[in-house]
Amino acid sequence: MPGPNLVIRAKQVVLPESIAPRSIHMTGDVVTSIESYDSIPEGCELIETDSDSVLMPGLVDTHVHVNEPGRTEWEGFATATRAAAAGGVTTLIDMPLNSIPPTTTVAGFKAKLRAVRGQCQVDVGFWGGVVPGNAGELAPLFELGVVGFKCFLIHSGVDEFPNVTEDDLQRAMPELTRLGAVLIVHAEVPGPMSRTGIPTCPSSVGEQTAGTDGNVCPTKYETFLATRPRAAENEAVELMIRLSREFGTRIHIVHHSSADALPMLRDAKTAGVKITAETCPHYLTFAAEEIPDGATEFKCCPPIRERQNREQLWQALGDETIDMIVSDHSPCPPEMKLRETGDFLQAWGGISSLQLRLPIVWTEALRRGFSIQDLARWLCSAPAGLVGLSDRKGFIKVGYDADLVIWNPEKQFTVHGDALHHRHKLTPYDGLVLNGVVEKTFLRGRKIYDGGEFIDEPQGLLLTQ
Repeated sequence: MPGPNLVIRAKQVVLPESIAPRSIHMTGDVVTSIESYDSIPEGCELIETDSDSVLMPGLVDTHVHVNEPGRTEWEGFATATRAAAAGGVTTLIDMPLNSIPPTTTVAGFKAKLRAVRGQCQVDVGFWGGVVPGNAGELAPLFELGVVGFKCFLIHSGVDEFPNVTEDDLQRAMPELTRLGAVLIVHAEVPGPMSRTGIPTCPSSVGEQTAGTDGNVCPTKYETFLATRPRAAENEAVELMIRLSREFGTRIHIVHHSSADALPMLRDAKTAGVKITAETCPHYLTFAAEEIPDGATEFKCCPPIRERQNREQLWQALGDETIDMIVSDHSPCPPEMKLRETGDFLQAWGGISSLQLRLPIVWTEALRRGFSIQDLARWLCSAPAGLVGLSDRKGFIKVGYDADLVIWNPEKQFTVHGDALHHRHKLTPYDGLVLNGVVEKTFLRGRKIYDGGEFIDEPQGLLLTQ
């Protein structure tokens, strides 16, 4: 076997079972050996980290709305994957909606693959979609390489990706079980929303809300929060647990926010139900009580809930009821956030944070006594496992892709929108001081980001095999 062409050594290397001084030897795309800190062969490139810096597996983000083709003015693969690389993300999985066409048919998937080629700074995989009437497309999409399938239990916000009913799931889930495919679920049902007496807002964008009466103030965050009650999530999670038991389908709850549903998730997992869950940085950072009037950059669905709810989500991460933290990067042109009117009921619901997931989560985790190894599980290994990539990504192991990030957990920085590489810069994190600066990112042994600079042409692969 040829010797390594690159060695990175660090005093703090995040390995599966420990953090230790090591030299990571790489040949081509993969890690070929993990050696003692002083083991440096002659004739290879050596990169040494500062003593405070950490060498960690490249982040995996399994919940990103890239929107190309069709809504590339919202975000596209070139800008999204640059933001990912700058945030230490080496693998992202694109959501099947907000692009036109959506990834619900073979034709739609092929259109997306044509659009994406040659643009990606990082490796990219794709979710397919389950919508009414497309059960016959599921097997062909899976054969073409989607990592699994997403559905909505409520209006998705875009008409070309309609939500499913329980009857639709009864038809689709046997096929998903046969394929061995995971179904990821936007777990809110409409019933509890219709009982609030407040005109409901779209999940994302799409239908406009009815006029509000004189007792409803659309610029108050509490008004919006009341339209998306916890019961909508709780009933949806209960439904998916029941259906997973019935059909044996592997279920994953996306962007979970309701602490009330945690006991049933915990009990279901203990009982062997094939269910996992994720949450997002915004649910772990912000609190409903602190969101200013008219600050529609904070709007997302499900909503950011109360302070006490937030702390229960952190506890659920600690006991592994919640398995991972993903961005749910869901951008739009700033004018769709309606900052000039501050109308929470009409504004687009989505938060941009793809570049910031590592420092956001580390800042909040550090305050609560969690470790860097916890961070690596939530941001790297657990998401890789969700999409079937745990045999090549999410860990620093021999034979794995040499996807790595060097970051300094001691350094702080202030978020400024103009320093973000997303297509649009509006984010609720603007002005926050965060811990954790990404210094260098490596994709399959190649440096793709270094201190604010992008290196070389896009090297990302399409993960369709």
